[in-house]
Amino acid sequence: MTRLSHIAALAAPHRLAVFGTMALAPEDGFTADFKCLVLFGPDEPGFWAHLQAQPEWRDGRPDPIDRWSRRVIEALARDLGAAAVFPFGGPPHRPFFQWALRSGRAFASPVRLLVHDRAGLMVSYRGAIALREALPATPAPNPCTSCTDKPCLSACPVGALGGQGYDLAACHAFLDRPEGGDCLSSGCAVRRACPLSQAYGRLPEQSAYHMRLFHK
Repeated sequence: MTRLSHIAALAAPHRLAVFGTMALAPEDGFTADFKCLVLFGPDEPGFWAHLQAQPEWRDGRPDPIDRWSRRVIEALARDLGAAAVFPFGGPPHRPFFQWALRSGRAFASPVRLLVHDRAGLMVSYRGAIALREALPATPAPNPCTSCTDKPCLSACPVGALGGQGYDLAACHAFLDRPEGGDCLSSGCAVRRACPLSQAYGRLPEQSAYHMRLFHK
């Protein structure tokens, strides 16, 4: 078993998957003895059901997903002699968008959102660990290159998200109207339009939860 497959096996019971690796540079903010970053995202299908069975989800306190992520990934880091970092809890805010691009498994999509070779436009990162050893890169082809139809570009019902960028005000205004109910209950239509998103196995209930937080 390689070191990376060992890390993946440790993460799997928590319904986390390795979403990429990248070599660390001085500007990433780690000391020189850290060589590599391993990024983790939800392992679908099955992540949402697993998360809802965890104590953080059941205790009624705020931010259950972030608290669960911190507990689990910090434990992984301790077991591996690594350091855990997260896309939440700043400042300072860690540059997960740029790290994702550098992993070679996430790319800027036609609608400018990150697209992942497995999760599509449903990609999210629950955290990462910095290792004191180098690991091989695991790049993948950009899935948008072979996507001829590019349904993401025309999926937004009001054109708030497309090739020209994101009109946040138009998005929220649409979600305030009855016609926005489908996006609120099933997730952003643009993210759902991606063929990789459709194959990823993320439940509509999870997307609805995040949409409620987004559109408070």
